[in-house]
Amino acid sequence: MIDINLETTEKQPFDIGYLADARKRAFEQGVSVMQVLEDSGFAPDQLIQRLGQLLHMPVLEMKDIHAFTPAFDLLPFAEAMMHECALFRRGQECLLAVSNPFSSKLRAWAEERFEISVTWHLVHPADLAAFFAQQEKSMRAMDQVLPSTELDKIQSGIEDLSLKSINEGTSQVVRLVHSTLYDAHKSQASDIHLEMTLGSLAIKYRIDGVLTSIGVIQGADLAEQIISRIKVMSELDIAERRVPQDGRFKISIQGREIDFRVSIMPSIFGEDAVLRILDRQALSDQIEGLTLNQLGFNAAAIATIRRLSSEPYGMLLVTGPTGSGKTTSLYAAISEVNKGNDKIITIEDPIEYQLPGVLQIPVNEKKGLTFARGLRSILRHDPDKIMVGEIRDAETAQIAIQAALTGHLVFTTVHANNVFDVIGRFSHMGVDPYSFVSALNGILAQRLVRLLCPHCAIDEHPDEKYIAESGIAMDTVNQYRFRSGKGCGQCRGSGYRGRNAIAEILILNDEIRELIVAQEPIRRIKEAARMNGTRFLREAALDMVKQGLTSLEEANRVTIVE
Repeated sequence: MIDINLETTEKQPFDIGYLADARKRAFEQGVSVMQVLEDSGFAPDQLIQRLGQLLHMPVLEMKDIHAFTPAFDLLPFAEAMMHECALFRRGQECLLAVSNPFSSKLRAWAEERFEISVTWHLVHPADLAAFFAQQEKSMRAMDQVLPSTELDKIQSGIEDLSLKSINEGTSQVVRLVHSTLYDAHKSQASDIHLEMTLGSLAIKYRIDGVLTSIGVIQGADLAEQIISRIKVMSELDIAERRVPQDGRFKISIQGREIDFRVSIMPSIFGEDAVLRILDRQALSDQIEGLTLNQLGFNAAAIATIRRLSSEPYGMLLVTGPTGSGKTTSLYAAISEVNKGNDKIITIEDPIEYQLPGVLQIPVNEKKGLTFARGLRSILRHDPDKIMVGEIRDAETAQIAIQAALTGHLVFTTVHANNVFDVIGRFSHMGVDPYSFVSALNGILAQRLVRLLCPHCAIDEHPDEKYIAESGIAMDTVNQYRFRSGKGCGQCRGSGYRGRNAIAEILILNDEIRELIVAQEPIRRIKEAARMNGTRFLREAALDMVKQGLTSLEEANRVTIVE
């Protein structure tokens, strides 16, 4: 790899001579000229701008691509992808965006293909790929692009989906469902939302914790058939439309088994469905060698979590909404303490990843294996450390507390907004507060905050009204580095890339235990927690804004303004 900058140097300026040298190296290596240039260490924005100047070609950035209308009637999407170019309309003008201006085959094809006059524009390959990915999401979900071939079924009976094997010879409903499942997995969505409206069905994906609208399928009959197809795959009662139903199914994509957990909910227009996507292999790749350092917590939070997960007995509670990374945090903590000297048993619904050296039990409520029943059996199996996937009822809570009080270290989760709401949740379950606080070592509340894309993040200056509404004092504004993402090919135009976890940790000391047992107001417990070093979620999110890691808008989305 050649390590140079685009800035002109005495030895090797980025000029026509350098392009000639790049062509020569591309021929010798059997790769494209663009690949040689990209491998030379140039910044993408500088590379494409300088290349446009040398070739006398206008440059299109991501914001320009979003502003123009794709001309798929003149150059169909599939053909555009095949030739790695795209046609846009700008008023009466047609722009041909190309990522490889050195391709003689592309030029020969374009001259023969277009009868109209087109203006050639240069676009970075990553930006063009991001444009195709965005269009592909919508078009696959709406069943406009995917080729039709008959679905094969593997020996286990799990349907095998791929671009080449989706749906030839099957109904329109099956094609729509299967193409949506395939596309959602490729987009790395965590959930698929199918929302019934008056005469149509809206398709949305949750990506990085945010819902993204994909498209709308018109026709009430077709919408109902799609929901029915999901129910059939999940082995649910298609005739029952008045009560909620839960199920699950598996499909195979590119040789990988993907689990889908399905929730059907009646609505005024029919039924809505939410499909949770569980890719065990992807999670396995993430968990392999996972430590708390990789989750994005700050150093103080990591040290506290490690101390709590290394206690000889007691309970560590992790709380947060669905998709906030609770299970991943527990897996990381257990992986760090799993030295082979302790008997570690988990009971989960479902088991998302197999932990080496850990006995994991899946909940099976149809067979009578609930969290409570499984936890009773676990205690007879001589464990040292126990993980309970989720405390959902008073019975499970009581058994988990007794386990923590009798010499076991219990890891578990519960759904609550923050560490203080957990106290109310257990109180409403009828749990004895003295036993609860005696067993509890600490509570971790967490959220996942999207990080600004490092390739397109720019400084911004929010107006004073928005800053005030965000609870930030004007005399502290200078401490913040306000930034936002403008969107680029690296982040698929979203402005964000990746997520970090933020934490709110409550350590139980004697004072806080006494306040909880005495049922003192939450305000007093918060004051005592702050004096004891608790750092609230809002403060952790604003710290990321101060460092320029995320936007103020994202901090407001994830945490409540206090």
